Amino acid sequence: MAVIYQTTLVPSKLELLTAWLPRQDWYQGQPGGPSLAKVGGFRLDDPAGQVGIEFMVVRDDAAREVTAYLVPMTYRDAALPGADARLIGTAEHGVLGLRWIYDGTQDPVLVAQLAELIRGRVQAQAQSQSDTPDATIRATPVAAPRFAIDFERVLKPAPADSVPGQVTGPWTAPDGMVIRSVLAAARPLLD
Repeated sequence: MAVIYQTTLVPSKLELLTAWLPRQDWYQGQPGGPSLAKVGGFRLDDPAGQVGIEFMVVRDDAAREVTAYLVPMTYRDAALPGADARLIGTAEHGVLGLRWIYDGTQDPVLVAQLAELIRGRVQAQAQSQSDTPDATIRATPVAAPRFAIDFERVLKPAPADSVPGQVTGPWTAPDGMVIRSVLAAARPLLD
């Protein structure tokens, strides 16, 4: 199980995302940039214990309409070869030292563990507590032996019916209302 340290990260994740998010083609905010709040998410464990895996939901309070984004991130102790275009930034962790923080949608460790969640073989973990399952994250198993994973970047309320292969989770609107959204979905691949 991953250990969640109660320590500093300089710059903070929200500071890094405030600079990174407006450069993404799916960003829907204002030209002046976002005003971000962390409003949901979860973690997965790397079985090798080397890569931190976090799915953070951030809400842009500067947007004209309430907008929440899913940002899957990986934390590494060294640069990931060939992944410069996916680097969110680097930060100094108060216990672990310098961390390279990546958009995890193409990080092989994150994708493999999310596939294991969709298959029902691993549990989502609490975002801010060590060794604590997060029962609010739901993954509906898929029967397909092979699948790709599509990430929802701009979150919308999820339909009431669960679809095989979907991962859903809650996030909090400015008025305190909890909204459940599809975070990722398996897309079966043909053999």
